[in-house]
Amino acid sequence: MSSARATSSSGRSPRSRKDDGPRASLRQLLPFVFEQRGILVVVAVLSVLAAAATLAQPVVVGQVIERVQAGDTLGLLVWLLVALVVVGSVISGIQHFLLQRTGTAVVYSSRRRLVAQLLHLPVQEYDARRTGDLVSRVGTDTTLLYAVLTQGLADSVGNALIFVGAGIAMLLIDPILLLLILVVIGGSIAVVGALSSRIRRATAAQQEKVGDLASGVERAVSSIRTIRAAGAATREQDAIDTTARDAYDAGVRVAKASAFIVPIAGIALQLSLLVVLGVGGFRVASGAITIAQLITFVIFLFFLVQPLASFFGAFTSVSQALGALGRIQEILDLPTETDRDAEIAASVDAARRIAHDPDLTGPIQTVDDLLVTRDAPAIEFRSVRFAYPGAVVDARRRAEQEAQRTLADAHADTVDVRESDGDVLRDVSFAVPRGARVALVGPSGAGKSTTLALIERFYDPSDGAVLLDGTDVRRIDRSRLRAQLGYVEQDAPTLAGTIGDNLRLASPEASDAACERVLRAVNLGEVLERSPLGLDAPVGEAGVMLSGGERQRLAIARALLAAPPILLLDESTSSLDGLNEQRMREAIDAVAAGRTLVVIAHRLSTVVDSDVIIVLDRGRVVGQGTHAELVASVPLYRDLARHQLLV
Repeated sequence: MSSARATSSSGRSPRSRKDDGPRASLRQLLPFVFEQRGILVVVAVLSVLAAAATLAQPVVVGQVIERVQAGDTLGLLVWLLVALVVVGSVISGIQHFLLQRTGTAVVYSSRRRLVAQLLHLPVQEYDARRTGDLVSRVGTDTTLLYAVLTQGLADSVGNALIFVGAGIAMLLIDPILLLLILVVIGGSIAVVGALSSRIRRATAAQQEKVGDLASGVERAVSSIRTIRAAGAATREQDAIDTTARDAYDAGVRVAKASAFIVPIAGIALQLSLLVVLGVGGFRVASGAITIAQLITFVIFLFFLVQPLASFFGAFTSVSQALGALGRIQEILDLPTETDRDAEIAASVDAARRIAHDPDLTGPIQTVDDLLVTRDAPAIEFRSVRFAYPGAVVDARRRAEQEAQRTLADAHADTVDVRESDGDVLRDVSFAVPRGARVALVGPSGAGKSTTLALIERFYDPSDGAVLLDGTDVRRIDRSRLRAQLGYVEQDAPTLAGTIGDNLRLASPEASDAACERVLRAVNLGEVLERSPLGLDAPVGEAGVMLSGGERQRLAIARALLAAPPILLLDESTSSLDGLNEQRMREAIDAVAAGRTLVVIAHRLSTVVDSDVIIVLDRGRVVGQGTHAELVASVPLYRDLARHQLLV
């Protein structure tokens, strides 16, 4: 897995990397906005009231001027004008709060949807994508949706009313002046429209570079000890600096594109004002309009251009949001594991397999619904072929070929080195009897860990079938399937948090007493006693406060606490010393009684007493039997045993 991950971290996923970046349309943005439609309706109503108060102000000002010119008393006009200003300001404050709240809610909602999608994607998507880039989409990209509401679409209702109302009022005052102004404004709108697509593309590129930066930082921080020990901190810093510079350059391109829009509204206002003063002054002199009408027209002109500036800002924020939304939507459009199940059920290949295998007929079931045939094996592989999909194939193939070359050097007399065709497993068939202890052994790259991944349905076989209690695993709901399996990975990952958090990952209702009992069973009692916090003691990021052996035992304890009927252990004792290994075997022996156990091991001493040992080599089963039988009949196993002084 590590080789594939390293390759994908520096390469480009064909799905996520396009020349112009992922694209999104305004239609895809609207569902995020309309999730807050209740508040938006309130904002729209307030916008109408604010627009009415704003548009009434020039009319009142004109009335004031006319009364002053005629020598009449102002009466309540001044107080009316003050009331309109105050009401408009109060409404604007309320609108501002509601828009800020709504923008935050949209970001929250989009993050929830994105996180829910990320945590249910097929495992091969994580193989092909970089962790930092996915995190960047949840954090940075979703933030840009905030500006859509606070600076863009939501307050456009009131601005549109003010724009239209001001236009109508100006038309009634002087159609000729309005026509001249519309020519100026029309030109500015055309320029902004041309720039919006450029801003969207530049923003998408910027977010892509920010994702690259997050991936680089995540890679360096997660491997900081290895980097420090190798003296590579400066080189890693230089590489991240280069990525940061790329992100900076992309941000500058966005700023340049946006900078053209900022002065356009100002230019439109200045040109319009010059036109109004020049032509309007001539028309006042000719008697076409009065001075009061000209002043009212100028005030309406400001009200016309102010919404125009807001529209231009909306263009910018929406264009930027669409660039980020393209990256968000790309993940939301990916099929989840459940979607993949539906695709498999509907595909021609699945139909062809169903036609040839009666075990594949029928709908997807839960484990509770299964009528288990008591004489069926707990686990069975039937002619399974598997190749890692998509972008991971090349990395997997290189790793497998390297393993073959290494093995050829060590066992030139027993290995026929051939170029890999991309398949990790080839026509693999074996059965694991219920309640038996079965070991998978073989050289690196033989496909042992992949076998467990297929049982867990992290992947589905390219051909053939994997069965649980006689039922194809593709017919079993994944959550129910995995509830039957206790899986301890080769790397024994530990999650940031406490010891209790890690133990209860698969058993959230487990009591403290049960947690402590299983910890002592795997010889982790001293970890509990190390801190007065006990189960609440933190383990640090990735379990850094625990040793490698302690992390491995904690992972095994987590699986034992769940007590599933089937345990899958991938190199579960590789980081343990002799004493802890023996204690671990005793603990597993105690818990595994009456359960099915499948173990991957390089140290044959840990599995020589297994009921069945299955030998894998280059993705094929080359032998099955007990230790004594395999030593006598399988040259590869005999060589492995000889190198470990077991024969």
